Amino acid sequence: MTTQTLTAPASCVVVTAQMLETAAQLARDSYRPLWTGNSGEQSTGEAVARHLDATITLLDKDGWTRTWSWPTPTDNTLPATDDETSVREMVRTLLDYIREEDSATARGPQRPALSALTHIGGTEHGDPDTRDIAQDVLDLLTQALTDNDGARFTAWSERHTRTHADITALLAAASRFARTYGPGAPAAG
Repeated sequence: MTTQTLTAPASCVVVTAQMLETAAQLARDSYRPLWTGNSGEQSTGEAVARHLDATITLLDKDGWTRTWSWPTPTDNTLPATDDETSVREMVRTLLDYIREEDSATARGPQRPALSALTHIGGTEHGDPDTRDIAQDVLDLLTQALTDNDGARFTAWSERHTRTHADITALLAAASRFARTYGPGAPAAG
């Protein structure tokens, strides 16, 4: 009997210092301040990086999917009741149904990248400002990566050829960018 080791495919995303510098220049040329959210307050690069890091952790835990898929119909429906069904039978059937639905959800709600980014915006790791700034940073990096100023992270992340490794590579690059170029970053010497 042989043992086979499975490894995740490597990312085809190559993040270079030049790519990060290109994204920084795009941020400097932007028509609005990158690090100020819709609240009107500035977020630190570290706060945005923590949001991005937590997004990677969430995608690693729950799983990543390229796009949302509509649930397929199942035959897991509640049976009709009649006048002969006891309350006890109805409650037992209802509880069994709820348990089955709950366990199906617990098996892994794979998320698209944008959904994970949004989810973290409502946790202790982020807020709506860090979510929006993180998405703007991801857009800048996508533009630098593709050399196309119209490129957006969401559309890029949903391309048919994307992998979990590609998504987490760009999220990690965005975290690095935020720590390097965001407010509160150590001054370059």
